[in-house]
Amino acid sequence: MKKLTLAAWAFIFDHEASPLRHITDFSARHMVFQMLGWMWAISFSVAIGSYTFLAFSLIGHVVLVSAAAITVATYATAAKRPDVFKRLSR
Repeated sequence: MKKLTLAAWAFIFDHEASPLRHITDFSARHMVFQMLGWMWAISFSVAIGSYTFLAFSLIGHVVLVSAAAITVATYATAAKRPDVFKRLSR
């Protein structure tokens, strides 16, 4: 049961195990993954009939996705242009 649960989790939430792995452009794959996440967040919020929960869920998702995007942008900048961070050490 544990293996089945882990396999199902990876199939849905792991971009390297799900069918989204066939999208070669990582940014396009990420966008599709995020759009599916938004769709499911909205669907569940509407299904339980609480528009208040929908607002909190959307705000929470925006905060988490923004944090992830800032992290990815920081890592990408550090890898491609590490000299940008020299300004911080002054």
